[in-house]
Formats: sequence, structure tokens, C-alpha cells
Amino acid sequence: MGYIYKEEVIEWLKNHLDEERFEHSLGVAQTSVELAEKFGQDKEKAYTAGLLHDCAKRFSTKELIDIINKNLSVEECEMINPKTYHAPAGAYIAEKEFGITDKEILSAIRWHTIGKLNMTDFEKIIFIADKIEPRTRPQEYINYIKPALDKENGLDMALLQCYKGTIKSLVDRNLKICMSTIEIYNELLSKYED
Repeated sequence: MGYIYKEEVIEWLKNHLDEERFEHSLGVAQTSVELAEKFGQDKEKAYTAGLLHDCAKRFSTKELIDIINKNLSVEECEMINPKTYHAPAGAYIAEKEFGITDKEILSAIRWHTIGKLNMTDFEKIIFIADKIEPRTRPQEYINYIKPALDKENGLDMALLQCYKGTIKSLVDRNLKICMSTIEIYNELLSKYED
């Protein structure tokens, strides 16, 4: 994965994120470790992905678009909401700024907002941890998702809850929905509907 110095990463994040986003990143790192332990994934990798998942969050929209246009290939659907640009750009920053080479970590950062079909358990863990970390997320939302983790197929059940909540929220706010969000929701629902 390339070695990272946690203290240096934490200092960088303190200097590049606002206080709430920094606290959120620490919370996602810790929650990622807890979920990795529960679901048999690498805890150190989970900590790293959780800590860095929002490393590009405070970049301007113009900076994010520049990073994406010059260095990355993204689907048109991913560009409908500027709030998600930080995910692909964050994977790029994690690799270039911090020397992360582990493809699983980079992919988890890359897909932590929109997700994708057939996510790995590791990717699901970072995605879910982003939604349920207790430092900045509303307890009501955590209570909506977290119990699903204890069910059979817990990661998928929690993921389904995440997508239900996300779709409702996007509709309520009259925002566009990426087609892959609908595809993932439909796939999960088909797989687990009664």
C-alpha cells in the first residue's frame, strides 16, 4: 500500500479540512476499523481508507474538475452533482500526495459517495462507515442503518438502507440521481426482497 505516517496525514488533514470534516474523517477511520474487525477485513487498510476518504472535500469545484479532467476517467453520471467530485479526486490525492498504492484503498475512496455495482466488502465498509460514524452523523440516521449490520448479509442490508435513505433525501431536495445509484438499489432490492 505504500507506507504512510499517520501523524503527517492527520496534520495534513487538519490543514486542508474544516474542523467538522476533520472530526468526520477521524470518525470514519474509527468506524471503518470496527466494521473491518466485524467483517474480517484488514483493519489498518480500513483506517487508512476511512481517514483519507474525504481528503479532497475542501478543494474548490474548479480544482476538483481540473483534477478529474486532467487525470481521471469518470462516467458522465458521476458529474451531475459537484458534491461527489471529491471522491474520485480524493483517490487521486491519496495516491499522489500520500503514496497510497493499494488498489483496494484507492477504490474504496473512489466509490465512497455514489458506490458501484458489485462493491467488495472492503468498499462497502468504507461506504457505510461514512454514513454511520458517530462524531458528526445524526443519531437518527445511524439508528436507521446500523441495526442492519447485525442481520444476515449485514453489509448488503446496511448498504440497502443507505441507498434507501440517499434516494429519499435526493428526491426530497429535488436533486438529480445518478443512474448507478438506482441500479445499485434495484440490484440490492432484487437480491434481498421477501
